[in-house]
Amino acid sequence: MNAIGKVAVAALTGGALLALGVSPASAEGSRTTYIGGWERGRESNRWYDSNTGTVETSVRLSGCYTDSSFNSATLSLYQDISWSPDKNVGNRTNYCGASYWGRPGAGSYYFKLADFSGGSRFTADPVYITW
Repeated sequence: MNAIGKVAVAALTGGALLALGVSPASAEGSRTTYIGGWERGRESNRWYDSNTGTVETSVRLSGCYTDSSFNSATLSLYQDISWSPDKNVGNRTNYCGASYWGRPGAGSYYFKLADFSGGSRFTADPVYITW
């Protein structure tokens, strides 16, 4: 197929998807990190969400273990509020998968490892954060 034909096919396919109400998901930002031997109450680094994307804020844990027997971790998402207490957006129980908080609005955010089953130190690698 020549270049003009490829462009025409791409335009028709894109137009058909939009007509059907299908649009690509758009993440404003993401980060890949890890949790290495964290104790309960430890906080992640902050990120800024200007709330321009269409993807829910999420934290996806992989390769989870503790220094005992791991079952689940409780993650709390917080909005960092200057000169005031931070706002708890919600707690999620995570079984070494994804936790979602919807689209909480523009602001600076972080998650806290509130609790986990088994042991005194928690590790997950990699950890994917999307907003």
